[in-house]
Amino acid sequence: MKTRKILFGTAYYPEYMSCERMDEDIMMMKAAGMNTVRIAESTWSTLEPRENVFDFTYIDEVLEKTQEAGINVIVGTPTYAVPPWLVRKDPEIMVETKKGRARYGHRQLFDLLNPTFRCRAENVIRHLVSYTAGYAHVIGFQIDNETKHYGNTGKYMQEAFRRYLREKFVTTERLNEAFGLAYWSNSIADWDDFPDIRGCVNGGLMAEFEKFRRTVAADYLAWQARIVSEYKRDDQFITHNLDFQWKKFGADIAQDGYSYGVQPDLNHYEAAKCLTIAGTDIYHPTQDELTGAETAFCGDIIRSLKDDNYLVLECQAQAFKYWTPYPGQLRLHAYSHLASGAQGIMYWNWHSIHSGYETYWKGLLSHDLGTNPTYEEACRIGQEWKKLGTALCKMKKNNRVVLVVDNHSLSALEWFPIDKDLTYNDVVRWMYDSLYEMNIECDVVDINALEPDRYDMIVTPALYCITEEMLKKLDTFVKSGGVLVSSFKSFVADEYVRVYPDTQPHLLQECFGMSCNQYTEPGRTKLTGRQVRYIAELLNPDKNAGTERLAMYEHKYWGAYAGITRHEYGRGCAYYIGCYTDKDVLKEVYKKAAADAKISVPLFSWPVIMRSGVISSKTEGADRTLHYILHYSEEEREAPCPFTAARDILNGREYRSGDNIRLRDWDVLILEEL
Repeated sequence: MKTRKILFGTAYYPEYMSCERMDEDIMMMKAAGMNTVRIAESTWSTLEPRENVFDFTYIDEVLEKTQEAGINVIVGTPTYAVPPWLVRKDPEIMVETKKGRARYGHRQLFDLLNPTFRCRAENVIRHLVSYTAGYAHVIGFQIDNETKHYGNTGKYMQEAFRRYLREKFVTTERLNEAFGLAYWSNSIADWDDFPDIRGCVNGGLMAEFEKFRRTVAADYLAWQARIVSEYKRDDQFITHNLDFQWKKFGADIAQDGYSYGVQPDLNHYEAAKCLTIAGTDIYHPTQDELTGAETAFCGDIIRSLKDDNYLVLECQAQAFKYWTPYPGQLRLHAYSHLASGAQGIMYWNWHSIHSGYETYWKGLLSHDLGTNPTYEEACRIGQEWKKLGTALCKMKKNNRVVLVVDNHSLSALEWFPIDKDLTYNDVVRWMYDSLYEMNIECDVVDINALEPDRYDMIVTPALYCITEEMLKKLDTFVKSGGVLVSSFKSFVADEYVRVYPDTQPHLLQECFGMSCNQYTEPGRTKLTGRQVRYIAELLNPDKNAGTERLAMYEHKYWGAYAGITRHEYGRGCAYYIGCYTDKDVLKEVYKKAAADAKISVPLFSWPVIMRSGVISSKTEGADRTLHYILHYSEEEREAPCPFTAARDILNGREYRSGDNIRLRDWDVLILEEL
């Protein structure tokens, strides 16, 4: 995206409205400083009420009025919620999962390989994109919406998987060997004997099926991108709103959770290849539970996909009763996205819907469609960005730390859990959140995209599956001066989820200076006086290698083993954390690791968060270094200025080293180094 403007706007669905008020909506958007709306991705049945009969009335009206108002438009392809006539045409469009065939009603329940669906989806995409691409203020297209594989185990998916296996392994003997199918008589001698995958009990084969389904979903997005590319102008982008695993508090309802971890049903790295700019949907706790961690974690993943700025295509305004923001929090949300490298945010959505499934997922406007404190705070954001937008746009990061994530390890650990109460994403967030709270910024990168030479410190949460090729790269990374910090359940199995037949960690025993061939339920075990939970790997440090025992287990029987080790190897250093313990213990490890990597750690920590980057300016002839100071607390406090001299570009106030920066509740400062 070539513009140096921050996009600020909202999803806009006049077709959901119970009254005509587009002129008033546009006026209120302009008053809020909004410059973009996102339309059309939800209402295929409105755009095509009957097969091949199109009604673009509301598209015409939105395009006309936004053009007059100088508001940009992002057009979404409306394929993620199929119309009833399409299901009547072919009932097998509804996805078949382990639970059977889905019933019509909810969104995202279609078989994305069904040929009838593909035919009609292509038709509506071509009509809509060709109809809208010529408008100068249509700046881009969003393909589909929060795409995943939807648990698809239908005939088209299974047929495609069998073809994939046959092409990959060629012979049944190679397939049997790769996944150990001799167990329980699961091996096959003829490809026609390959059984229905829904009965599979082989974790490696099922992890391969999950990987394949994620690839199918990514290919589906690439298919849409190719169609859009036939019509879009060179200056129009293609994006998609990648989402995350949803963390539920309790009840199994969509409103009871937030964006939490690596998406199990789509590989973001694969999916982003067809996009010209990455996009995302990020929702998070607020009120007393607002930490900023979800905004940072999700943003760091999306930014790292293309090593570039990204769009937040959906974020919350009011939503539910426990998301209604305290005064100042909506503004803090907005600047937190920019601090991670976003180039714009779009609220979901503009108005609160008066009927339907998401009636009480409230938008920027409440059901009375008038002003309210949340809308008024959005007006403040919009006016600040209108004034400072070019000064904040196109911020780049040069992080020296990377946290590695892996969908394949996620799938494997669903079959072979660390603990019934500890998931792969729990370990990822434990290790990420501890870095975040210490103000150690990092990229979050898929294992398949990792370039070790770009970083000084690599963190691997539960990297259960890993190829020997990548293991050798990590070994070389440490030998060459890098710092590696790894958790329990790392480097256990190969790409087919076969456990390596030697002492763990496979190929890295010399690197870590320790070995391990047992693990246990911690029970009463402690580490530095803190309770160990979920798992304790019994680490045997190599006495001859000079491996440091950073922490020994405190237990009558397990006390002979280390829980955390440090080993100098070549010019670098490797840390291994063999158990799940308090964040404070993990943070002490990070402090040592950061010192080894010569990475400075700020004097202050959460709830005061600092996120930094550089903005290049051709007109000014020099780079500008910005530091967002984000205060996630209702308590007022002071933080020391960490720079020789800096100016807050929001209010012009200057600070020098030794000065205390006074922070109000939910405050934001943007310090430019002088």
